[in-house]
Formats: sequence, C-alpha cells, structure tokens
Amino acid sequence: MDGGYGELVRTRGVVRIIAAQLTARFPSGMLSLGLLFHVEGRTGSYGVAGVVLAALSIGQALSGPATGRLMGRLGIRPVVVVTTVLCAAAVTSIALLDLPPVGLTVLALLAGLTFPPITSAVRTIYPKLVPSSMLGPLFSLDASLQELIWIGGPVLVTFLATGVSTTAALVLSAVLLIGGGAWFAASREVGRVRIPRSKRRFGVVLLRPQVALMTVVGFLVIASCAAIEASVAGAFGEDDPTSGVVLAIWSLASLLGGFALGRLPMRPWSLTLRLVVVTVGVALTPFLPGFWGLTGALVIAGFGLAPALGLMSAIVSSSVRFSDTAEAYGWTNTGQLVGVALGAALAGQALDHFGAQTAFLCGAALAALATIAAAVGIPVSPDLKGRDAGPVPETAPIPLPPS
Repeated sequence: MDGGYGELVRTRGVVRIIAAQLTARFPSGMLSLGLLFHVEGRTGSYGVAGVVLAALSIGQALSGPATGRLMGRLGIRPVVVVTTVLCAAAVTSIALLDLPPVGLTVLALLAGLTFPPITSAVRTIYPKLVPSSMLGPLFSLDASLQELIWIGGPVLVTFLATGVSTTAALVLSAVLLIGGGAWFAASREVGRVRIPRSKRRFGVVLLRPQVALMTVVGFLVIASCAAIEASVAGAFGEDDPTSGVVLAIWSLASLLGGFALGRLPMRPWSLTLRLVVVTVGVALTPFLPGFWGLTGALVIAGFGLAPALGLMSAIVSSSVRFSDTAEAYGWTNTGQLVGVALGAALAGQALDHFGAQTAFLCGAALAALATIAAAVGIPVSPDLKGRDAGPVPETAPIPLPPS
C-alpha cells in the first residue's frame, strides 16, 4: 500500500476508526441470512422468513435519515449507544424467545428502526479526520474494505447456523453489535466531532441535486447487486455452496478495484465510467452460465463496484454542508436499502417464473439504468480533480454591491 493509501493509514486515528466501524457494521453482513435461517427453522416457512426480512429492511430504510438528523441534535455518541443497545436487545429476543410470526416481525421491524447509524456517522467524521485532499482515497478505501463485511459475514453466519445453531448465529450478531458499537462510540475521533445542528427542515437536503442523484443511482446500483446475488443463488441451487464462492470472488474483485482505482482523479464523468464497467460485467452474466463464466463476468463487474460506491460518498460529502452530511448519507443509505428489496424481489419473481437467465437480465437492466442516471447527472456532478472533497462551509462570504 503506497502513495495516498500509505499516507492515509499513517494518519492518526484512521486505522482505529476504520477498524471500529467495520466491526460495528459487521452484523450487517450477518443479520439477513441469520434471520432467514432462524425464522425458517422456527416456523418451517420461507414466506414468513421473507416477511421478517422485509420488516428489518423497512425499519432500516425509515430510520436512516431520522437517526442521521438526530446525531446533529443529540450528538453522535448518544445516538449510536442508544440505538445499538435497542437493536441488540431486539435481535437477542428473536434469537432466544419462542415467538409467533407476528412477534418475530415486530421485533425485526424494531431492530431495523434502531439499527445503529454507523455508516452515516463515520462518513460524517471522515472530513474532520483527514485533510480534504485525502477524502477521495479515504472514501474509496472505506468502500473497498466494506466488502470484507459481505465476504466474512455470510460465511460466518452460515457456518454457525449449520454447524452450531441459528440461535448462536443471531446471538453473535448481537454481541458484535454491542462490542463494535461500544468500540466505535468510545473512539476519541467520535468524541472530537460535533455535528452542527441543521437549520433546514427535515428532508430539504434531498433538494440538493447531487444528493437526489446519488440516492437514485445508489438505489439502482444496489438493486442490481441484490438481483445478481439472488440470481447466482438460484442458478446453483440453495444446497450448492458454489454460489457462495462466486459471490465471495465478486466481493474480492470489488475490493481490489477499490484499491486500484480509488486514487484516480474524480471528474464529473468518473462515476458513469465506473458504472459502465459494472454494467458490462453484469450484462455478460445471462450469457455465461456455470462457475467460470459467472465468475469471470462478476470479476469485471466487481472491479468497478467499490470505486463507484466510494465516489458516490465523495460526491455527497463535497455537495452539502457539514451539518447536513449525516442526514444526506441517511437518505442515500435508505435508497440502497429499498434497492436491496426491489432487486431481490424482481430476481425472485424472474427465477420462479422464467429461470436464472431472465433473473440475470433483470440485474443487467438495473445496472444499465444506474449508468444512464449517472450520465444524465453529469452536469450536476462536481469536478473534484485538484479540489477538496470536503463539505460545503457552513458560512460563506456575502458579496456586497459596489459602493
């Protein structure tokens, strides 16, 4: 790791806050699959498990902007601590209590509503942690390393659910929520950052064209990813571990792409070009069946994925005031969570009625729409070459008329 990344990891506090937030966010890669295994095992119904997962996603989608806004009013630490405790309690209750489907659904909704806003918090902290000139590489590094969550989380929860018990898998998720959340909240970097209270009404930040654009593009990108994940699982069957290997390689390719492309200058068309790479790879999936075909296609797609996600974070950061960043990231996260639900649902319907090839086509179509949306948004996308990616100042000089 050299150049920009070497300087980043030598910056005081960067490694510590990245490690803490990755630990706190690790349950994100465990909960969905853990709940699926647990609820299906308790009820014998994948339909009930799907409803419970939907409740979790709806709760997370609703809470994202609100908890982001609360961090500006109450502080990062209080919001993270309270939501972490409530979310861990809800997950533990699902794991340990013998509840009917309605009770499981209510608790899953509560877990989603109180899911700790670590992503919004840490991306709000980053501009205060490093010089603005290093924000682009830092966002790219963050987007790359988060792939470890989606590689390790599903593997760990599958091992525990099948080798020990689904209860153990969920309890470990709750333990990581508490441990990671406590580590993150106790970090001195969190204590040093105070988000100014926004003077704008809730939701007004969505009127910023860059925030609206990144919410739409993120929705479509993650919907495509969810559709592809479901399509891969459907192509190999639920009892074949090959699908997990393919998805892990996809995530590794994304991680490597983030490291390789993360330091490139960020121009208005950079997001579109990175999404073209994603779309090309995804578009090959309907026509390259089997392990090697799908792996090759998704390696291409993955190489552009983390760089695109990192650039999206930088665009949001550079386009809003610091007091609005947490809420802005809350909205973009909400768009991505809705994308997960839509992409998985579309692919599921396609798998049931038409087969895996059509399901892959759904993912390709969503990726193409994301690329088109990014291209349409080029005129409002910031040119960050030679510019800082830090937030817009809270105050600015007011030009006076000539005397």
